[in-house]
Amino acid sequence: MSAVSAEPFLRHSRFEKPEFVRSRRKAAVTLTTAAPIKSSSSFSCCCSLVPRRKILSNASSFPFPNLHRVITHASRASSTDTALAESNSDVLFKETFPLSRTETTEGKIFVRLDQSKAKEKEDQWQQLTVGCSLPGKWILHWGVSYVDDIGSEWDQPPENMIPPGSIPIKDYAIETPLKKASEGEKFHQVKIEIDPKSPIAALNFVLKDEETGVWYQHKGRDFRMPLVDCVLDSGSGNVIGAKGGFSIRPGAMLSNMFLKADTLASEGKDSSSRSKDPKQETRKVEGFYEELPIAKYAVIENSVTVSVSKCLKTAKNLLYLVTDLPGEAVVHWGVCRDDAKNWEIPAAPHPPETTVFKNKALRTMLQANEDGNGCSGSFTLDKDLVGFLFVLKLNESTWLNCMGDDFFIPLPISSSIPAQSIPGESEGVPVSENTVGADQEVSHATYTDGIINEIRSLVSDFSAEKRQQTKTKEVQESILQEIEKLAAEAYSIFRSSTPTFMDETVLESEAMQAPKICSGTGTGYEILLQGFNWESHKLGHWYMELKQKVEEMSSLGFTVVWLPPPTESVSPEGYMPKDLYNLNSRLDSVTEADASTDPNVPFVFAPELNIPFMLTQLTYSYIEMKYGNIDELKDLVKIFHRKGVKVLGDAVLNHRCAHYKNGNGVWNMFGGRLNWDDRAVVADDPHFQGRGNKSSGDNFHAAPNIDHSQEFVRKDLKEWLCWLRKEIGYDGWRLDFVRGFWGGYVKDYLDASEPYFAVGEYWDSLSYTYGELDHNQDAHRQRIVDWINATSGTAGAFDVTTKGILHTTLEKCEYWRLSDQKGKPPGVVGWWPSRAVTFIENHDTGSTQGHWRFPGGKEMQGYAYILTHPGTPAVFFDHIFSRYQSEIAALISLRNRNKIHCRSIVKITKAERDVYAAIIDEKVAVKIGPGHYEPPSSSHNWSSKVEGRDYKVWEAS
Repeated sequence: MSAVSAEPFLRHSRFEKPEFVRSRRKAAVTLTTAAPIKSSSSFSCCCSLVPRRKILSNASSFPFPNLHRVITHASRASSTDTALAESNSDVLFKETFPLSRTETTEGKIFVRLDQSKAKEKEDQWQQLTVGCSLPGKWILHWGVSYVDDIGSEWDQPPENMIPPGSIPIKDYAIETPLKKASEGEKFHQVKIEIDPKSPIAALNFVLKDEETGVWYQHKGRDFRMPLVDCVLDSGSGNVIGAKGGFSIRPGAMLSNMFLKADTLASEGKDSSSRSKDPKQETRKVEGFYEELPIAKYAVIENSVTVSVSKCLKTAKNLLYLVTDLPGEAVVHWGVCRDDAKNWEIPAAPHPPETTVFKNKALRTMLQANEDGNGCSGSFTLDKDLVGFLFVLKLNESTWLNCMGDDFFIPLPISSSIPAQSIPGESEGVPVSENTVGADQEVSHATYTDGIINEIRSLVSDFSAEKRQQTKTKEVQESILQEIEKLAAEAYSIFRSSTPTFMDETVLESEAMQAPKICSGTGTGYEILLQGFNWESHKLGHWYMELKQKVEEMSSLGFTVVWLPPPTESVSPEGYMPKDLYNLNSRLDSVTEADASTDPNVPFVFAPELNIPFMLTQLTYSYIEMKYGNIDELKDLVKIFHRKGVKVLGDAVLNHRCAHYKNGNGVWNMFGGRLNWDDRAVVADDPHFQGRGNKSSGDNFHAAPNIDHSQEFVRKDLKEWLCWLRKEIGYDGWRLDFVRGFWGGYVKDYLDASEPYFAVGEYWDSLSYTYGELDHNQDAHRQRIVDWINATSGTAGAFDVTTKGILHTTLEKCEYWRLSDQKGKPPGVVGWWPSRAVTFIENHDTGSTQGHWRFPGGKEMQGYAYILTHPGTPAVFFDHIFSRYQSEIAALISLRNRNKIHCRSIVKITKAERDVYAAIIDEKVAVKIGPGHYEPPSSSHNWSSKVEGRDYKVWEAS
């Protein structure tokens, strides 16, 4: 599915003027280095502030999981308040929030070519100097082009030109570190001596800061510094030595550096401005100098930790806040008395250095910590308060908040922890064996041991109930629910800390098996078509439109078509489902009054209305659109079936939009046939305050995440899927955002609905080092394989790994990436091909969203790869109904003619810089890339069957 595009939501507190809110919103935006969806994920409202729960209470009325009670005391006295020293107290709550902000550093970069002073010989050497004044670990990644070279290929320079400390990169480049000539030197620089006798036409290079992953290019391309005037005058856009601009290297958010638009004129124009003698085509360039201003945005990571305890003498709440922010940080704060979270000023006394802001909030200057690292403050709060609200102010332009909203710290109600004394404890000194320092984290081992002990205790209770023959249904169900909850938590910890690995021999052996029908693979010969794009709903009658194309889709060779989500949805595309049994998908308009803000849910911006609105707050979307009604859908499915084409429904099981607010004003109550309450919502999504168990996966923060550990939820969803199979005629499922819940639940749903074919969208970020895609993507594909394994192989998964590797391969002409360390395909298709659904584009990555668009003009190389290789290939709607149709159809025909299937055997015969080639089942040979390749003729006679730009496919005869 797609994430709703949204900037972090900033709640407009009632006391704030619009000018104040705008300044905070601006400060909340940060620049970070990240990999591509890397758009899972890319696909939810992004924020760098994610709370990490440290210590929780077992107070029955405190709204957090029942874990451990920890006795503690203040580690040091604070000058701002003596509250924490009044008595020892229970630590009821502790969270650490990461804080991200940016700092800007300006500097210069220069490139100079002049006569060498170190090589004073009869034939004067030249010297290239590249320098940068910004701090960092700078590397010059460089190579040369020779006079007779064609194109822009790199080669390594002669050995006598390579500076000391350089490292060769394969056979085409050198990496040389920049260093300061002396301690007081402003610039990091490197000098390269150029041999006048060598036939070098140009030096090519890019700059890289290893500390940040910055790649720095010239006009989006490699720097090309000419040594002969024929290169200088060639008109190439990336040639330096003349006036020009610089820009960030393109790619998947590789850099956090931005070069100012204004560039200084070249200070050494002699070589570029003088007239050229046409008789001297390779005259040496004498020299030049260029210097440009740059600015580097560094992401600074800090944190704030908030702990809450109870004074055992007064029963007041004691809140302690500590942060490592530098300078004089200010807490802008208030309290609330109910879940509406309306700010108000608490009764005095207040901490020292506190001022009143517009009679609606307080501002307290935090006190510097004794060790000089950061600052802290303590607050005494009345026992009848529900919450503590705050934001942090570093300076007038930098405000730090939580997930785009105010920080909210829940306070325990007065009855949750009665005042008590601790036996064996003297004043101010806790019992040693029960003490954990306020800043000490609970280890994973302690945490998991606690879970295991609680499970054992509950099992013992359950056994005791059975022995005593009481068998109270409510008691037993309560115990079983607690066991299931704790088991889910334990599984989540195990999954995050212990990587699992499939037995590769088992995975590889399936290539020897004949195709067999199961929901994870179908017959093994499926070719999938995505039958819509991101704009399809706007037509208003998409089902009717597709009816006109069924014959064509079938004749092109597609065996399975994936249709859009059919249910009523808050978003017109269908990925924010509401009433699951309403398949008429009619969406009405919304007014500005309907779009009032709510602090508990994220928002999107409706450009048509020029207003922000809450996705989960709306009963309907803001514009009238639909795919069609249930009768049109049923008719469409029947027509596909008559043509022998299976149909997949797009099932969004991870989340569901609510119909109503609960008593606290939170949207987590559902209507329609599945009228669930907030027990159906996971407990660890702060936006929707569910009463279910913790999520077994990653939360999608734009809508309530469904708790699949609840038996009534699973029962209802299984009934719904079976109803869709029977009523609509769906043959299987495309499962949306399966990262959000455990694959074991998916197996339960598939066992119940018995689909012909099922595929899950498990999309997260690939592995990058300093902004460069790693060659080894085993960790990434392992996560996808783990999910498939959790379903017991009942579902396949989209091979996001292969798509990401194809991106970098084609963008950078690095075709060696298409072979892993064992000479196999580097994606999921190389490990578990029968469960890999390969693709190059879908409605999220391409269409009008373009979250991770495939390299332009290279789509057919991608299809030549996935349509000749094992796995189940998927073709995007926008591509088959485009100028690519005839080429894609030819590849599909060739695949079917040669009976290539999901377990076919791949033999990679070439994987070099500019070409990749493989032979599949000894029947088909394929090459992609500009380089040359011909299949070996020793065992087969090969004939070319399909050919296009930078790809070619042969058949054995």
